[in-house]
Amino acid sequence: MKKPILILIFATVSLLYATGQTGKLEVGMKAPEWTFTDASGQEFTMNSWPGKVLQINYVDPDESDLNDSFNDAIDKASDIDKRINKDYFKGFGIVDTKSTWKPKGLVRIIAGNKAKKYDTTILFDYEAALRKSWGLPEDSYSVVIVDKNRVCRAIYKGKIPESENEKIVQLIIELTKE
Repeated sequence: MKKPILILIFATVSLLYATGQTGKLEVGMKAPEWTFTDASGQEFTMNSWPGKVLQINYVDPDESDLNDSFNDAIDKASDIDKRINKDYFKGFGIVDTKSTWKPKGLVRIIAGNKAKKYDTTILFDYEAALRKSWGLPEDSYSVVIVDKNRVCRAIYKGKIPESENEKIVQLIIELTKE
């Protein structure tokens, strides 16, 4: 009886250890670097915005409106209320084109409209590389906040409740002052 229990414990510990080694991004970890292009083909990395706190919206185009109220709150805090200092903050989107049935042309139109609405940069992940590398969900909308040193400070998967908006704004404000 003891042997099967020991085997089960060993298997569970091994599985936990193995899944912890997959590269899944977690709060407190340094975010692995990436390179993606915008619609014009210009390459960007996290280091394209040195010294800035980053709000990375990783989005399935089918879910592109899911966190508009959150992004509106960030826009208000930075553009209207000036509580978030844009000298030390950059929010942008990365489109997970593998998660959609929509043709690339339509995805570019949707992304272009979001880029204009939020006066931001939209990048394209054609191979779902970031989703796989960071362990983000498919067919979803994730928001990752990284500090100036590219350490992950928050990960939100799916719809962000409006009750969380101010908490995230405050986190960004604090990180920009570090």
